[in-house]
Amino acid sequence: MLADFIHSLEPMLEKYDLDDIGIYEEEGQGSNYFMGYTIRKDGKAFMINRPYVKNENKELALEKDEWTIQTDEGDEVKGIQSMEEVFEKINNGILH
Repeated sequence: MLADFIHSLEPMLEKYDLDDIGIYEEEGQGSNYFMGYTIRKDGKAFMINRPYVKNENKELALEKDEWTIQTDEGDEVKGIQSMEEVFEKINNGILH
């Protein structure tokens, strides 16, 4: 799973005209886990992630097939269905 994220970095950097991109991982409470990207576009930082559940073998399974965008300022938009929609919201300034 992590390999898929890593392989997508360079194409996303070019496709969405990003300043920078990296992998985002956050372990939540209990079995909750969040994985996605940290991006910088036009000087602004965004965390883009999807929720996963970690089992007793520490394997991850996608909990919900939707993206969440978070900003450094604490703004958050949930329920995004595609990466195209993520960048539409970012490019249109919906979060700032």
